[in-house]
Amino acid sequence: MSYHDQQPTVFVVDFGAQYAQLIARRVREAKVYSEIVPHDITAEEIERRHPAALILSGGPASVYAPGAPKMDPRIYDLGIPILGFCYGMQLMALDLGGKVPHTDIGEYGFAELAVMEPECRLLEGVPETSQVWMSHRDSVGTAPEGFLVTACTEITAVAAMEDSSRGLYATQFHPEVAHTAYGQQIIKRFLHEIAGIPPVWTMVNIIDETVTRVREQVGTDRVICGLSGGVDSSVVAALLHRAVGDQLTCVFVDHGMMRLDEAEQVVRTFRDQFHIDLVHVQAQERYLGLLEHVTDPELKRRIIGEEFWKVFFEEATTLEGVKWLAQGTLYPDVIESGNKSAAKIKSHHNLIPFPAGVHFDLIEPLRALFKDEVRAVGAELGLPDEIVHRQPFPGPGLAVRIIGAITEEKLDILRKADAIVREEIGNWDTERSVWQYFAVLPDIRSVGVMGDERTYGHPIIIRAVASADAMTADWARLPHELLAKMSNRIINEVEGINRVAYDITSKPPGTIEWE
Repeated sequence: MSYHDQQPTVFVVDFGAQYAQLIARRVREAKVYSEIVPHDITAEEIERRHPAALILSGGPASVYAPGAPKMDPRIYDLGIPILGFCYGMQLMALDLGGKVPHTDIGEYGFAELAVMEPECRLLEGVPETSQVWMSHRDSVGTAPEGFLVTACTEITAVAAMEDSSRGLYATQFHPEVAHTAYGQQIIKRFLHEIAGIPPVWTMVNIIDETVTRVREQVGTDRVICGLSGGVDSSVVAALLHRAVGDQLTCVFVDHGMMRLDEAEQVVRTFRDQFHIDLVHVQAQERYLGLLEHVTDPELKRRIIGEEFWKVFFEEATTLEGVKWLAQGTLYPDVIESGNKSAAKIKSHHNLIPFPAGVHFDLIEPLRALFKDEVRAVGAELGLPDEIVHRQPFPGPGLAVRIIGAITEEKLDILRKADAIVREEIGNWDTERSVWQYFAVLPDIRSVGVMGDERTYGHPIIIRAVASADAMTADWARLPHELLAKMSNRIINEVEGINRVAYDITSKPPGTIEWE
């Protein structure tokens, strides 16, 4: 059973847009469940799955480009409300008899939208003029028969159009981006007023439906979950515990590469607060032995990843009656699985290295959710803020933030310095405007003077970035006073450190992590 079986669903038809996931998220922010489907989905499949509405995404620069994606034109005749954005609008016009002439004049960035028909359905409530975000070269020159042109810009004569009798609506601009002033209002109006979809996609409903589905799937079987302390595995554990209670066992493989007090927090949260059956495997010495003299970051990752599964299955095979293995697969993993189908999982999710003679069926309770929804579910389930809003943290942990060979001494140094960075920036950044911040321990030493003595110690690099999705990132403009305070504290409180630097490299050309 899927969410679609229980919730009114909007299909976002993906024409290769960079914003397809953003559209799906905006629909969900309006408390309506959404799924992304490929552009070549057939009318028969649409009819079989009976979505409540369709949104056609943007896409390539021109509907005339070689290999430009198309849609089954019979879909327009199914009587389902359809809203097209940018390329979706141009394709709608072309399919239904309108004209999309080639043009040498593009329109990118901010534009002023003028509403020409204030009584139109889609733009009702939008001011006579407002700011929108454009990203196109071609545009509709003549709307199809039966369509009313409802808005324009200085460059684009047909910036919005609709045929309300057929439930067809379109905008040349992008309502899904924050730069369009009334974009979310337009999306909500289409969903709630035009398509008549009630706002029932809430965290409480998500939890209730997931719990019901897991109980039906698992029955009386036992479930095992690999717990890392990250957001995804933590929410999986909390959800499954609500669904099946003592049928769940969590295995926390402590590789010794976590941040200060994080391992203790995992045990405290899940064993003491949630009373989950938790196996805490303290494998620190085992990992240190394997990583001795290893300096290549990719080799560190491989060793830590492979050893995790070895340790995990060593514990898993001692438990009797376990049938299910829980994973924290998210909806972006499903979407990005490739090859047209949004129902496949990325390959690495299917490559669990089961030992000979060992196999568990997979259960993935978060596979319909985006990351922000996972965090909201975690908060609703009562997970502590430190876990719900835990910053992105690499699976190998501090191993890839220590440049060069790993030792217990270096781990201790980095933990203490990183804790200071996180404490000070966290106290200053109460609005969570900084995406990620941490300390790095490079494989060099430098000369310093402390008191009357010459020192030869390690430097610490502070890394802090602002980002929306980690695809690109800019270094955070932290106040000089904050940087000075962190530097003073690290040098005074962390033995072995005599210099602090701040990384002012953006992504690209750099990466967020230093590995």
